[in-house]
Amino acid sequence: MTQIHPSAIVDPAAELDDSVTVGPYTVIGPHVRIAAGTTVGPHCVIEGHTTIGRDNRIFQFNSLGAIPQDKKYAGEPCELRIGDRNTIREFCTFNIGSPGDVGVTQVGNDNWIMAYVHLAHDCQVGNNTIFANNSQLAGHVHVDDWVILGGFTVVHQFVRLGAHSLTAMCSLLFADLPPFVMCQGQPAGARSMNFEGLRRRGWTPERISGVKAMHKALYRDGLTLEQAKVRIAELVAKQPETAPDVAMMLSFLHQTTPQRGIVR
Repeated sequence: MTQIHPSAIVDPAAELDDSVTVGPYTVIGPHVRIAAGTTVGPHCVIEGHTTIGRDNRIFQFNSLGAIPQDKKYAGEPCELRIGDRNTIREFCTFNIGSPGDVGVTQVGNDNWIMAYVHLAHDCQVGNNTIFANNSQLAGHVHVDDWVILGGFTVVHQFVRLGAHSLTAMCSLLFADLPPFVMCQGQPAGARSMNFEGLRRRGWTPERISGVKAMHKALYRDGLTLEQAKVRIAELVAKQPETAPDVAMMLSFLHQTTPQRGIVR
Protein backbone atom coordinates (compact mmCIF):
# COMPACT_ATOMS: atom_id res chain seq x y z
CA MET A 1 0.00 0.00 0.00
CA THR A 2 0.97 3.65 -0.44
CA GLN A 3 3.18 4.66 2.49
CA ILE A 4 1.86 8.05 3.60
CA HIS A 5 3.02 9.45 6.91
CA PRO A 6 0.09 10.25 9.24
CA SER A 7 1.08 13.92 9.38
CA ALA A 8 1.06 14.35 5.59
CA ILE A 9 -1.96 15.96 3.96
CA VAL A 10 -2.88 14.28 0.67
CA ASP A 11 -6.05 15.43 -1.07
CA PRO A 12 -8.43 12.50 -1.67
CA ALA A 13 -8.58 13.43 -5.37
CA ALA A 14 -4.79 13.07 -5.85
CA GLU A 15 -3.72 9.95 -7.75
CA LEU A 16 -0.77 8.16 -6.11
CA ASP A 17 0.44 4.71 -7.08
CA ASP A 18 0.35 2.14 -4.30
CA SER A 19 4.15 2.09 -4.12
CA VAL A 20 4.59 5.86 -3.59
CA THR A 21 6.11 7.02 -0.28
CA VAL A 22 5.19 10.39 1.24
CA GLY A 23 7.11 11.83 4.20
CA PRO A 24 5.93 13.77 7.24
CA TYR A 25 4.18 17.14 6.89
CA THR A 26 4.10 17.03 3.10
CA VAL A 27 1.06 18.54 1.35
CA ILE A 28 -0.21 17.13 -1.96
CA GLY A 29 -3.02 18.82 -3.88
CA PRO A 30 -6.03 17.41 -5.73
CA HIS A 31 -4.65 17.61 -9.29
CA VAL A 32 -1.41 15.76 -8.56
CA ARG A 33 -0.56 12.37 -10.07
CA ILE A 34 2.51 10.38 -8.95
CA ALA A 35 3.58 7.10 -10.57
CA ALA A 36 5.12 3.94 -9.12
CA GLY A 37 8.28 3.91 -7.05
CA THR A 38 8.55 7.65 -6.42
CA THR A 39 9.49 8.84 -2.94
CA VAL A 40 8.54 12.26 -1.61
CA GLY A 41 10.40 13.50 1.43
CA PRO A 42 9.10 15.51 4.39
CA HIS A 43 7.91 19.11 4.29
CA CYS A 44 7.24 19.22 0.54
CA VAL A 45 4.36 20.98 -1.21
CA ILE A 46 3.21 19.47 -4.51
CA GLU A 47 0.28 21.33 -6.00
CA GLY A 48 -1.29 22.48 -9.26
CA HIS A 49 -1.79 20.21 -12.27
CA THR A 50 1.40 18.26 -11.61
CA THR A 51 2.27 14.85 -13.05
CA ILE A 52 5.31 12.99 -11.69
CA GLY A 53 6.59 9.77 -13.28
CA ARG A 54 8.23 6.64 -11.91
CA ASP A 55 11.11 6.13 -9.49
CA ASN A 56 11.83 9.76 -8.73
CA ARG A 57 13.57 10.75 -5.48
CA ILE A 58 12.18 14.04 -4.21
CA PHE A 59 13.99 15.22 -1.11
CA GLN A 60 12.65 17.41 1.70
CA PHE A 61 11.50 21.05 1.43
CA ASN A 62 10.60 21.16 -2.27
CA SER A 63 7.85 23.28 -3.85
CA LEU A 64 6.56 21.70 -7.07
CA GLY A 65 3.66 22.91 -9.17
CA ALA A 66 3.06 26.38 -7.72
CA ILE A 67 1.67 29.09 -9.97
CA PRO A 68 4.19 30.93 -12.18
CA GLN A 69 5.90 34.11 -11.05
CA ASP A 70 4.19 35.88 -13.92
CA LYS A 71 1.89 38.84 -13.21
CA LYS A 72 -0.15 37.98 -16.32
CA TYR A 73 -1.15 34.58 -14.94
CA ALA A 74 -4.88 34.49 -14.20
CA GLY A 75 -5.48 30.98 -12.87
CA GLU A 76 -5.38 29.00 -16.11
CA PRO A 77 -4.96 25.19 -15.68
CA CYS A 78 -1.33 25.02 -16.78
CA GLU A 79 0.90 22.08 -15.89
CA LEU A 80 4.15 20.74 -14.50
CA ARG A 81 5.29 17.38 -15.87
CA ILE A 82 8.24 15.48 -14.42
CA GLY A 83 9.45 12.26 -16.04
CA ASP A 84 11.14 9.18 -14.56
CA ARG A 85 14.18 8.49 -12.37
CA ASN A 86 14.96 12.10 -11.52
CA THR A 87 16.71 13.14 -8.31
CA ILE A 88 15.45 16.46 -6.95
CA ARG A 89 17.38 17.68 -3.93
CA GLU A 90 16.34 20.13 -1.21
CA PHE A 91 14.61 23.51 -1.63
CA CYS A 92 13.90 23.35 -5.37
CA THR A 93 11.04 25.35 -6.88
CA PHE A 94 9.46 24.16 -10.14
CA ASN A 95 6.52 26.28 -11.36
CA ILE A 96 3.73 25.29 -13.73
CA GLY A 97 3.61 26.71 -17.26
CA SER A 98 1.83 29.82 -18.45
CA PRO A 99 -0.80 30.54 -21.12
CA GLY A 100 1.72 32.77 -22.90
CA ASP A 101 3.67 29.68 -24.03
CA VAL A 102 2.88 25.96 -24.28
CA GLY A 103 1.36 26.02 -20.80
CA VAL A 104 3.62 23.23 -19.53
CA THR A 105 6.88 23.19 -17.60
CA GLN A 106 8.57 19.91 -18.56
CA VAL A 107 11.38 17.89 -16.96
CA GLY A 108 12.50 14.71 -18.75
CA ASN A 109 14.16 11.57 -17.38
CA ASP A 110 17.31 10.72 -15.41
CA ASN A 111 18.14 14.28 -14.38
CA TRP A 112 20.26 15.08 -11.32
CA ILE A 113 18.99 18.35 -9.85
CA MET A 114 20.76 19.69 -6.77
CA ALA A 115 19.57 22.01 -4.02
CA TYR A 116 17.90 25.42 -4.51
CA VAL A 117 17.34 25.03 -8.26
CA HIS A 118 14.56 27.18 -9.73
CA LEU A 119 12.68 26.25 -12.90
CA ALA A 120 10.38 29.08 -13.91
CA HIS A 121 7.25 28.73 -16.02
CA ASP A 122 7.46 26.96 -19.39
CA CYS A 123 11.04 25.72 -18.97
CA GLN A 124 11.74 22.60 -21.02
CA VAL A 125 14.45 20.31 -19.60
CA GLY A 126 15.60 17.20 -21.48
CA ASN A 127 17.23 14.03 -20.17
CA ASN A 128 20.46 13.20 -18.29
CA THR A 129 21.17 16.77 -17.25
CA ILE A 130 22.99 17.89 -14.10
CA PHE A 131 22.02 21.16 -12.40
CA ALA A 132 24.39 22.08 -9.59
CA ASN A 133 23.28 23.99 -6.50
CA ASN A 134 21.48 27.30 -7.00
CA SER A 135 21.13 27.06 -10.78
CA GLN A 136 18.36 29.49 -11.70
CA LEU A 137 16.32 29.34 -14.91
CA ALA A 138 13.99 32.17 -15.90
CA GLY A 139 10.85 31.52 -17.91
CA HIS A 140 10.76 29.74 -21.29
CA VAL A 141 14.33 28.40 -21.08
CA HIS A 142 15.04 25.24 -23.10
CA VAL A 143 17.75 22.85 -21.88
CA ASP A 144 18.64 19.92 -24.14
CA ASP A 145 19.99 16.48 -23.14
CA TRP A 146 23.25 16.01 -21.22
CA VAL A 147 23.65 19.69 -20.29
CA ILE A 148 25.60 20.44 -17.10
CA LEU A 149 25.02 23.69 -15.21
CA GLY A 150 27.68 24.76 -12.74
CA GLY A 151 26.64 26.09 -9.35
CA PHE A 152 24.95 29.52 -9.30
CA THR A 153 24.42 29.55 -13.06
CA VAL A 154 21.73 32.09 -14.02
CA VAL A 155 19.91 31.82 -17.36
CA HIS A 156 17.91 34.67 -18.89
CA GLN A 157 14.37 34.04 -20.15
CA PHE A 158 13.94 32.42 -23.59
CA VAL A 159 17.60 31.30 -23.74
CA ARG A 160 18.33 27.83 -25.17
CA LEU A 161 21.15 25.49 -24.10
CA GLY A 162 22.20 22.87 -26.65
CA ALA A 163 22.94 19.22 -25.91
CA HIS A 164 26.23 18.38 -24.17
CA SER A 165 26.95 22.02 -23.32
CA LEU A 166 28.39 23.04 -19.94
CA THR A 167 28.51 26.18 -17.82
CA ALA A 168 31.14 27.04 -15.23
CA MET A 169 30.22 28.17 -11.74
CA CYS A 170 28.50 31.57 -11.55
CA SER A 171 27.94 31.85 -15.30
CA LEU A 172 25.33 34.35 -16.52
CA LEU A 173 23.71 33.52 -19.86
CA PHE A 174 21.97 36.16 -21.96
CA ALA A 175 22.48 34.35 -25.30
CA ASP A 176 21.91 30.83 -26.64
CA LEU A 177 24.62 28.30 -25.77
CA PRO A 178 25.23 26.00 -28.76
CA PRO A 179 25.64 22.23 -28.39
CA PHE A 180 28.97 21.02 -26.95
CA VAL A 181 30.14 24.51 -25.89
CA MET A 182 31.66 25.20 -22.47
CA CYS A 183 31.16 28.73 -21.19
CA GLN A 184 32.19 30.88 -18.26
CA GLY A 185 31.71 34.45 -17.07
CA GLN A 186 29.26 37.28 -16.49
CA PRO A 187 28.08 37.53 -19.21
CA ALA A 188 29.19 34.07 -20.26
CA GLY A 189 31.78 33.67 -22.99
CA ALA A 190 32.69 30.51 -24.89
CA ARG A 191 35.83 28.83 -23.59
CA SER A 192 36.08 25.44 -25.34
CA MET A 193 34.00 22.39 -26.20
CA ASN A 194 32.98 19.68 -23.74
CA PHE A 195 35.43 17.11 -25.10
CA GLU A 196 35.92 15.29 -21.80
CA GLY A 197 32.19 14.85 -21.38
CA LEU A 198 31.90 13.38 -24.87
CA ARG A 199 34.77 10.95 -24.21
CA ARG A 200 33.08 9.79 -21.01
CA ARG A 201 29.92 9.11 -23.01
CA GLY A 202 31.80 6.87 -25.41
CA TRP A 203 32.13 9.15 -28.41
CA THR A 204 34.65 8.02 -31.02
CA PRO A 205 37.74 10.10 -31.83
CA GLU A 206 36.25 10.72 -35.28
CA ARG A 207 33.08 12.29 -33.90
CA ILE A 208 35.08 14.35 -31.39
CA SER A 209 37.24 15.55 -34.28
CA GLY A 210 34.08 16.80 -35.95
CA VAL A 211 33.11 18.71 -32.82
CA LYS A 212 36.58 20.31 -32.82
CA ALA A 213 36.03 21.40 -36.41
CA MET A 214 32.69 22.97 -35.50
CA HIS A 215 34.35 24.80 -32.61
CA LYS A 216 36.98 26.15 -35.01
CA ALA A 217 34.33 27.40 -37.42
CA LEU A 218 32.26 29.08 -34.70
CA TYR A 219 35.00 30.58 -32.56
CA ARG A 220 38.50 30.40 -34.02
CA ASP A 221 38.41 31.49 -37.66
CA GLY A 222 36.76 34.89 -37.37
CA LEU A 223 33.69 33.87 -39.36
CA THR A 224 30.23 35.37 -39.12
CA LEU A 225 27.52 33.05 -37.87
CA GLU A 226 26.20 32.56 -41.41
CA GLN A 227 29.68 31.75 -42.71
CA ALA A 228 30.22 29.33 -39.84
CA LYS A 229 26.98 27.50 -40.72
CA VAL A 230 28.23 26.96 -44.27
CA ARG A 231 31.60 25.68 -43.00
CA ILE A 232 29.90 23.31 -40.56
CA ALA A 233 27.56 21.95 -43.23
CA GLU A 234 30.58 21.10 -45.40
CA LEU A 235 31.96 18.79 -42.69
CA VAL A 236 29.64 15.95 -43.60
CA ALA A 237 31.19 15.44 -47.04
CA LYS A 238 34.65 15.09 -45.47
CA GLN A 239 33.62 13.22 -42.31
CA PRO A 240 30.32 11.30 -42.86
CA GLU A 241 30.29 10.02 -39.27
CA THR A 242 29.68 13.60 -38.08
CA ALA A 243 26.33 13.83 -39.88
CA PRO A 244 24.04 13.56 -36.79
CA ASP A 245 26.18 16.00 -34.80
CA VAL A 246 26.31 18.50 -37.65
CA ALA A 247 22.55 18.22 -38.11
CA MET A 248 22.00 18.92 -34.41
CA MET A 249 24.32 21.93 -34.46
CA LEU A 250 22.77 23.42 -37.60
CA SER A 251 19.24 22.88 -36.30
CA PHE A 252 20.17 24.73 -33.11
CA LEU A 253 21.87 27.61 -34.95
CA HIS A 254 18.99 28.02 -37.40
CA GLN A 255 16.63 28.58 -34.46
CA THR A 256 18.81 31.31 -32.94
CA THR A 257 17.41 34.78 -33.52
CA PRO A 258 19.60 37.80 -34.34
CA GLN A 259 18.25 39.51 -31.22
CA ARG A 260 19.37 36.66 -28.95
CA GLY A 261 22.53 35.45 -30.74
CA ILE A 262 24.88 32.81 -29.37
CA VAL A 263 27.41 32.88 -26.58
CA ARG A 264 30.65 34.20 -28.06
